[in-house]
Amino acid sequence: MALSDTHWPVLEAAHRGDPAALAHLLRLCQPDIRRYAQRSCLISDVDDAVQEALLVLSRRLEAVRMLAAFSGWLFKVVQRECRRLGRAALNYDPYDEERAEQWLAAQDTAGLRRDLVNTLESLPVDYREVILLRDFAEMSIAEIAQELKLSVPAAKSRLHRARQMAREYLIA
Repeated sequence: MALSDTHWPVLEAAHRGDPAALAHLLRLCQPDIRRYAQRSCLISDVDDAVQEALLVLSRRLEAVRMLAAFSGWLFKVVQRECRRLGRAALNYDPYDEERAEQWLAAQDTAGLRRDLVNTLESLPVDYREVILLRDFAEMSIAEIAQELKLSVPAAKSRLHRARQMAREYLIA
């Protein structure tokens, strides 16, 4: 969702807990959420995904630490809900999220840090670099593409492959 400059005051007021601003923000976000859900969900799950995303938005907006990350956070909520609904409908999980969640719950903080460091070190340099730039340096995809002298689609693809490899290594 691309927030224009006129929407930022509404987002900030909703983030501070203003109920009228939150209601207005929900109305503003619904069309974008619906469009994203239509591309990401089974057609029968679109309405449920939109409803759940709006509910999560209303309950968890204060958890968004950086308002600049709001759009990405919101689309991630919709994406997760589409996956959850798809798993329930088809009994299929291409990302094996249940197994990942079980693994995560079984880890202590020190062990998790060790495993993450080992995972990052095991990745090829190109993949490690893109994960570090995105998740630790918090660079945008456009900034990563410029830094690595790649096209934006190539940077997205490399990040996706890097995260897949990291997930496989961690869960294996």
